[in-house]
Amino acid sequence: MPLSTIFNDKTLKPKERTEQIAKLITENTLNQVDLIAFAVKAKEPVKATCIESLEFATQANPGLITFDTLHFVINSLQDKSPRIKWESAKVIGNTIHLFPGDIELAVGKLLINTEDTGTVVRWSAAFALNQIIKLQTEINEHLVPAAEAIIAREEKNSIKKIYQEALKKIKAVKK
Repeated sequence: MPLSTIFNDKTLKPKERTEQIAKLITENTLNQVDLIAFAVKAKEPVKATCIESLEFATQANPGLITFDTLHFVINSLQDKSPRIKWESAKVIGNTIHLFPGDIELAVGKLLINTEDTGTVVRWSAAFALNQIIKLQTEINEHLVPAAEAIIAREEKNSIKKIYQEALKKIKAVKK
């Protein structure tokens, strides 16, 4: 079923639309190249729904994401739309462990979003950075001090706790 048909179906509620697309991705009946091509040309709410569908699918099966799809969501971290930023960060958090060579690229863009005015954007960036910190790669040499600085300036305890959890886990492993 073409994506345009799903988005034009007014009987579908937004969550049903997202779940239907996620199912197509999971079943491999929707090519990720086609999804990206569609999303790039779409208006912000449609693009965000496409990325949210990727988030749903990668939550269940991180291994289905492709290199090109990962780069699409990494680049989407710089979008104007807060929803696109937060959905992209969640996809990265679900999948970045499969692409160690792309961690540095993702971290650079995620760190920018830690200063966003939107709480959900900052929360989602924290989620993705938490996942990266727990991988214990060389980037932690720079990322751990950055996370500690974020904790010091972040006003929301819910976001601080995400970083604190990651730091606690890596300190426990070092003992």
